[in-house]
Amino acid sequence: MTERILGPAHPTSAAMSALRPLFLGAVTFEPDSLLGRWQERNATRTLPHCVDQLDAAGAMDNLRRVTGEVEAGRRNMWFADSDVYKTLEAAAWQLGRTPDDAELRAFLDTTAALVAKAQGEDGYLNSYFAVDKPELRWRKLHWSHELYCAGHLIQAAVAAARAGVGAQLVTVARRFADLIVERFSVVDDVDGHPEIETALAELYRVTGHRPYLDLARRFLDLRGHGLIDGERFGPRYLQDHVPVREADEVAGHVVRQLYLLAGVVDVAVETRDDSLLDAARRVWADAFGAKTYLTGAQGSRHRDEAFGDPYELPPDRAYGETCAGIASFQANWRLLLATGERKYADEMEGALYNVIAGSTAMDGTHFFYSNPLHLRTGHDGSHEDAPSQRLPWYSCACCPPNLARLVSSLSGYVATTDHGGLQMHLYAAGTLRTTVDGADVRIVTRTEYPWDGRIELTVTTDAALTLALRIPGWASGALVDGAPADVRDGYAEVRRDWSAGATVTLELPMPARIVRPHPRIDAVRGCVAVTRGPLVYCLEQADLPGGVTLEDVRIDPAERLAEGQSPDVPVTLTARGSVEAPASEELYGAGAAGPGEPVELIAIPYFLWGNRTPGPMRVWIPVATTE
Repeated sequence: MTERILGPAHPTSAAMSALRPLFLGAVTFEPDSLLGRWQERNATRTLPHCVDQLDAAGAMDNLRRVTGEVEAGRRNMWFADSDVYKTLEAAAWQLGRTPDDAELRAFLDTTAALVAKAQGEDGYLNSYFAVDKPELRWRKLHWSHELYCAGHLIQAAVAAARAGVGAQLVTVARRFADLIVERFSVVDDVDGHPEIETALAELYRVTGHRPYLDLARRFLDLRGHGLIDGERFGPRYLQDHVPVREADEVAGHVVRQLYLLAGVVDVAVETRDDSLLDAARRVWADAFGAKTYLTGAQGSRHRDEAFGDPYELPPDRAYGETCAGIASFQANWRLLLATGERKYADEMEGALYNVIAGSTAMDGTHFFYSNPLHLRTGHDGSHEDAPSQRLPWYSCACCPPNLARLVSSLSGYVATTDHGGLQMHLYAAGTLRTTVDGADVRIVTRTEYPWDGRIELTVTTDAALTLALRIPGWASGALVDGAPADVRDGYAEVRRDWSAGATVTLELPMPARIVRPHPRIDAVRGCVAVTRGPLVYCLEQADLPGGVTLEDVRIDPAERLAEGQSPDVPVTLTARGSVEAPASEELYGAGAAGPGEPVELIAIPYFLWGNRTPGPMRVWIPVATTE
């Protein structure tokens, strides 16, 4: 039964966890819902595309070099094994939902066999260090990504074990994990790229083998004591500048920091370590208080793919790596489970519908690596580090398979339970089936969310169930069955006799809103953004009259935003603005021409930008001149 498969980050029964996730198959999205279409596109387009690209780009051949099946030179990044493992994880989650997919099962089984053949006699597995640099095995952990790759292998095995597929993959991962425990339990070494910590914690959850969890905790305790060679970017880049329990700010490479945060929470809840959880909450507050873009993207520095200073959030230079959005979603999920606090679910939703959704084209086979909030007129998008349009693959291809593994498991993040209660965190049309205190629960959700804030939930159960409905932070004036919602800690709790079935209607008002930035965000001072519900909107050059340059457009924030639609966008937003072209081409001192010609501005959801034609785009819009 697919509905009995555990999903990602499922704490053990003894864990310090406020909420319990549902089984992976407990939620089924309606095929015509936004999330349902996304998950179907992932299954039929994105995941097969990733499988094909593993061969086309050389990641599979890198492993075949280890087995002697291929003699050609290595291709792509030295850590490209992780692309294989993330795709395997995506395949395992997908097979957990659709077990009859013979082609996908064949990919998983044949790839697991290749990985097993490439594994060394002692359990070691890494194509780069096995063939190209065997003398450096375990000797350059600050850049080697050996434990990072091992972590993704373990995550794939965890998904396979939970889905009941890929037994050989599980065997391979455990052999490697046992070797890692044997070596790293007695030496003071830490990997430069966190990932192994959450992987080992998850492997412990699957196997009950305590040494995996103990080593994960040891890695956390060793970090921050200067054990990693900072080399090019220094210890902050590697989160090795302060002990984990003493940290009070995010620092350095964003994906590394957020993967570390996920591991901190996993270990904290399994070991019931309040000091670790407190540290996680502190660094989260720093990240989301002053270092996160409106779209949920993180990382303002291209040079080292890193967090910037507080309020350093330039829209055109935003790095906003897709993997960082995914890591943010995963870390927030773990914090939500640990604490039950709405703010983590709010951040999950914001990242999901904006930076994560925007990273993939509507064809499911083209992707952004970085996700800016402003693409300038004249931008040189010829380099893959900052392209003008989504690309089918990258030399560092971490993002596409990362997207595939998240979306294939997306139904596992919708709801949770606790004693006597069920909490709805993400809203999508579909059906939920689970048990609460031993009683069967069935919930049918009807909604057009996120386009419409009306959500009808028909609940049937004999349990004395408390249904908790998340009221997003942006939703003012929410109604439950027509009356003002009684919101406590971010959730409206509903208690009924559900035995004959009862329908609850939640209405989340979704007026279009003008959002102003914090005054310390210098890069967007004098600008506003447009949002509606959980969606951030943007302007595209494609919607402007001919001859108008996007950077010359201004918006009048005092005018009402009108809702409309187009064939491909259920809800567009129209604003009044003006075109204020510069008075001359003089670079300095030219000034603006003053109030210009009126123009109608059509905004579309940020996640849909770039699907029509490459061209300029911006989220933060300068305010019209008034004098």
